Amino acid sequence: MQDLLEQILTPEVKMVLYLMLACVVMLYLLSIVYVIRDAQRRGAEPWWLWGIISVIPVVGLLAYVILRPSSYLVDREEQDLDIALREHQLSHYGICPKCGTPIDRDFIVCPICNTQVRNVCPTCHRPLNADWKVCPYCRTRIQ
Repeated sequence: MQDLLEQILTPEVKMVLYLMLACVVMLYLLSIVYVIRDAQRRGAEPWWLWGIISVIPVVGLLAYVILRPSSYLVDREEQDLDIALREHQLSHYGICPKCGTPIDRDFIVCPICNTQVRNVCPTCHRPLNADWKVCPYCRTRIQ
């Protein structure tokens, strides 16, 4: 048995086996570096992720890929800014109380359902909010 093993494990075969082992170790180390860098980009805490990967190499990497945050931190911040911008833009509009359609602040009726959404000043005919007591454009008292 020993002779057969010595015939199979020639210096060339041993060298190939050592190279394969070195490649596996390098892939293992690169997977740890990948997880740490990716976790930082995604805003996750990289140290507990590094622990999972280092303790359980292949299964830990698969678990990280499945459980990691779905988007990068920069993308989430950009989405939050986009939402804030859209909310700011919508603040210049009102909403029809009947159908919920966004309407401009100067609309008197909803263009979709024809519901009156604002009062009209009897003097200058500008749209007024329902709780106003005086027209801010011409100082007419509203009844």
